[in-house]
Amino acid sequence: MKEALLIILAYLIGSIPTALIISKKFFGIDIRDYGSGNMGATNAFRVLGPKFGTLIMVLDILKGMSAVGLFYFLPEYLHNELLRTNFMIGLGLAAVLGHIFPVFANFKGGKGVATLLGMLIAVQPIVALCCAGVFLLVLFLTRYVSLSSILGAIMLPVSVLWIWNEHEVTYRAFALVVAILVIITHQKNIGRLIRGAENRVPILKHRDKRKQA
Repeated sequence: MKEALLIILAYLIGSIPTALIISKKFFGIDIRDYGSGNMGATNAFRVLGPKFGTLIMVLDILKGMSAVGLFYFLPEYLHNELLRTNFMIGLGLAAVLGHIFPVFANFKGGKGVATLLGMLIAVQPIVALCCAGVFLLVLFLTRYVSLSSILGAIMLPVSVLWIWNEHEVTYRAFALVVAILVIITHQKNIGRLIRGAENRVPILKHRDKRKQA
């Protein structure tokens, strides 16, 4: 019973529409009416700029970390690593689903990548660091947040299944499901990348100007 309540609470934390709140508070707009039409960090960077895009990304990461931290309310999980990890994954996935389908924003949210990263930081920080490293490297080279998110997500099962060779079945399944989920939620972005129509985020402009010069 307690576990179910905490899972629901994790979903509600994930449902907090940070991008929607900030876009209305500081810009007087509904971010879902612009760009790609979702509340993810990618669209926030594109529509609101790097300053508020970064703020939204950090807040979404904190949603994932906060949701996973709810396991502390059940002391019995503190002394059982397997049960604790499984429950933490459940809490984190509930938050990610809340971000994608937020009850506070008519179930029209973002793609869950930043919230997923927050979840990974809380569950397995070393794996999260690897995924974040791939994300930042690809972003630096291409300025495509969507491509960076996809490759960062693919790094998750690569890390879990092959680099660290994690034997826990739940963890392995989780890594594969997350990578597939991120790819599915980025189908439109993949189409635009193939057509060369995907927008780049407004960062590293000075580097691009030097290249053009």
